[in-house]
Amino acid sequence: MSPSEQRAHLILQVRTGQITAQEAAHQLGISRQAFYKWERRALKALLNALQDQPAGRPKGTTDPEKDQLKTRVEQLQRQVRLYEQREELRKLLKQMESRSDQDSTKKNSR
Repeated sequence: MSPSEQRAHLILQVRTGQITAQEAAHQLGISRQAFYKWERRALKALLNALQDQPAGRPKGTTDPEKDQLKTRVEQLQRQVRLYEQREELRKLLKQMESRSDQDSTKKNSR
């Protein structure tokens, strides 16, 4: 029996009235106060383990640095798209200006 299993076994024996906390503490080689501390931790962990869990597969652990980098990449991708759109508009404006200049030249030469 592992140490944690022994502690759990003794805590259950105390809770069911089979032995006293003093006896359990003596078997573990600790004080009665230390036993009660372990008992509280164990019961709290038991309650936490029995909490309802959301259905489905649990979400993967989050990595704050990775999330921050993803956000930064998305921002940079938006910036690149804006610059590409601006460049496209500049090209269109230049084409329109050159056509306008060509039309003016044709009109003046007539």
